[in-house]
Amino acid sequence: MTHLRPLSLILALGLSLGTTAPVVARDGLAGPYLAGRLASRESDYRTAADFFIRALVSDPTNPALLENAVVAQIGRGTVEKALPSVEAMSKLGAKSQFADLVVLADFARKGEFEAAVAALESGRSSGPLVDGLYRAWALVGMGRMSEATVAFDEVANGQGTRIFGLYHKALALASVGDFEGADHIFSGEEGGPLRATKRGVIAHSQVLSQLERNTDAIELIDATFGEGGEATIADLRARLAAGETLPFTLVSGAAGGVAEVFYTVASALQVESTDHITLAYARMAEYVAPDDADAILLCAEILEAQGQYELATEAFDRIPRENPAFLSAELGRADALIAGDRVDAAIEVLKQLAKDHADRPDIWSALGDTYRRQERYGEAADAYDKAIGALTGEERGQWIVYYTRAIANERQKNWDKAEADFRKALELNPDQPSVLNYLGYSYLERKENYDEALSMIERAVAARPDDGAIVDSLGWALYRLGRYDEAVGHMEKAVELMPVDPVVNDHLGDVYWAVDRKREAEFQWKRALSFEPDTEEEAARIRRKLEVGLDVVLKEEGSEPLAVTKNGN
Repeated sequence: MTHLRPLSLILALGLSLGTTAPVVARDGLAGPYLAGRLASRESDYRTAADFFIRALVSDPTNPALLENAVVAQIGRGTVEKALPSVEAMSKLGAKSQFADLVVLADFARKGEFEAAVAALESGRSSGPLVDGLYRAWALVGMGRMSEATVAFDEVANGQGTRIFGLYHKALALASVGDFEGADHIFSGEEGGPLRATKRGVIAHSQVLSQLERNTDAIELIDATFGEGGEATIADLRARLAAGETLPFTLVSGAAGGVAEVFYTVASALQVESTDHITLAYARMAEYVAPDDADAILLCAEILEAQGQYELATEAFDRIPRENPAFLSAELGRADALIAGDRVDAAIEVLKQLAKDHADRPDIWSALGDTYRRQERYGEAADAYDKAIGALTGEERGQWIVYYTRAIANERQKNWDKAEADFRKALELNPDQPSVLNYLGYSYLERKENYDEALSMIERAVAARPDDGAIVDSLGWALYRLGRYDEAVGHMEKAVELMPVDPVVNDHLGDVYWAVDRKREAEFQWKRALSFEPDTEEEAARIRRKLEVGLDVVLKEEGSEPLAVTKNGN
């Protein structure tokens, strides 16, 4: 299934969420309200909910406060706690698309579809697209399949919403056992093929299996995802290959269909936005189908993007161990823990995963990456060793684990091992700019293989001309080769691309000194110091250059003087 373009989707949804009226301050209200608004702007839903609840004590019939409380409760995943505020808004006659979203989701969760249709007819709305799909699924839940089919067709015939209507019509047909009708849509015989997405492929594969066409389902999976794939897809394929007839489980009845509507919209919006509107639809999917791993993972991903790492961690932790998505969830949980400055906890998650799944190179690699970012290079190298040991066959994409192991070894001054891994990474992916740059720059720092280093870096720059670090490497290579005049332009561009990087500014200072622009060199060295170099050794070297100049520093270090280097030696 394809996604609508974000603008088209917004128009189809008729989004007006989040436009609340201002609150008039009363005694005891201003402080909690303002604190709640600040927390909301930062997507801190827990804090926002607490403050808005306190504000409602002073003004329990304020529609704007009630809506703000609803939004906060949705964000933190406690939709049921939003229901009293929604009910209060209904009694006041206050309109809110967030409140309507909660009401409609609650009806679906309870299976009260007649009440849901009545609510839609009375003016409750989540936007034209969602309303149309919701109504169709509600009719399915009421046993009125013929009318539901017409309702899905009405959505499919709308401007920019054809894919949504067809996709959900196929799901609805499959949910009532019309697998031939569902396959007719999924295969593209009705209105053109649906672009493959993970959930669409799962649904179609289950439909094909019900039609005793497991081989066709396997071909579909392989054509879409290639070999391997994430755990959920790998599990699906293995079951098909074993001859199992898969039940249709992507949606469970009409409630599952409504949850899929919310999930579909949230996924489409997530392409360009992870704001509270996107999260609201994802939370509705989770609320209606609380055991749907994809809905939970989507909420977690949006929360992580919003910087709500604790809520994201809790969401990832909700995926049970027996679910095929458990490994993906645990890797996501580790990422959220790292982003939330709980690195030790993340390492424990990854170590346990590696212990339970020692044959998974991706887990060992993730553990190695975590150690490496903490500058625990020995432990990183050990983890990468295990990742490489678990590899089967040889593929282009494996360059990354050799590259990261090379970095870990280079930082430990195990140059022979590092160089071999850099070379292996390039063997697998000859034009990878990060590897070309790192190895080329390393040769420059080691003062060897200058010509090859320059060639590597030039190839890296050609691939990524706006990467400041790589452009810096090119300027530095030319400086090392004594081609100072040529180095200046590249170093100046690198500083434009990375204006507050201490190393790049320091390098530009050296280049300026080499072309006798000494006042500008001193200015750049002072800038480099102001941006706090990574180590005291680096800072001390810059201060020494400011005291006595680059020529003296090079002499003190036993390096070749600029004049000699300039002659190409």
